[in-house]
Amino acid sequence: MTSSNKPLAAIYVRVSTQEQAQQGFSLNAQQEALENYSKALGYELFKIYRDEGKSAKDIKHRPEMVNLLEDAEKKKFSAIFIYKLDRFSRSLKDLILTIDKLKELGVDFISLQDKIETTSASGKLMFHIISAFAEFERNIIGDRTKFGMERKAKEGGFITKAPKGYKLVNKKLIIDEKGSKEVKESFEEFLNSNISLTQLAKNCNMTTAGIKKLLKNTTYLGKVKFAGIESQGEHNPLIPKDLFDKVQERLSKFKK
Repeated sequence: MTSSNKPLAAIYVRVSTQEQAQQGFSLNAQQEALENYSKALGYELFKIYRDEGKSAKDIKHRPEMVNLLEDAEKKKFSAIFIYKLDRFSRSLKDLILTIDKLKELGVDFISLQDKIETTSASGKLMFHIISAFAEFERNIIGDRTKFGMERKAKEGGFITKAPKGYKLVNKKLIIDEKGSKEVKESFEEFLNSNISLTQLAKNCNMTTAGIKKLLKNTTYLGKVKFAGIESQGEHNPLIPKDLFDKVQERLSKFKK
């Protein structure tokens, strides 16, 4: 806020070299219209951000747009005025996510030609609609990611890092000769002796929780797990199922 107690406004103007040459769509014309409009709405000008000869394709290649968004995060002004939505971004996804971010920051957004603003009830409704699209976009991205990981798990692909006894080669689990031998010995020693989990962990240079996790790891049966769903993996098992099951029986007795 200024000494006159008026809220501060940022003005963003952009025109590509091709547009200016073909349509005479000048920055000065945009700027003048926005200055008059912001003044009429009771704002005092904070700064004019001008990207001249820049395409709307990519925000990160427009230095003044980057500066504008950085200043918005620092709460240097209360509102952003633009001439038209395509001055801001031609990517609907970028536009929606950016406006949603401004909403979180409490920065109003006004587009003169599109009659979109967030200072009136109807403008705020439009802002909420845009925010809903932003949330929808994020959910779609999340669902695609989850779907891809679930599909990878079901097809036997391994998602996290390789456990002891395996190594990851070209995103596939390959048996590691030395490590696999140590894993087998740990299973057999735990089953065929009276050794405690604590002592076995010390022998293997692991924590008690670590050795317990190793003994319960179904990856050694050739399985993969994602989101609680277990599937058959593409890798070779290390431990025979009967040995694995007997070890689980002994572990359950430790619980009791």
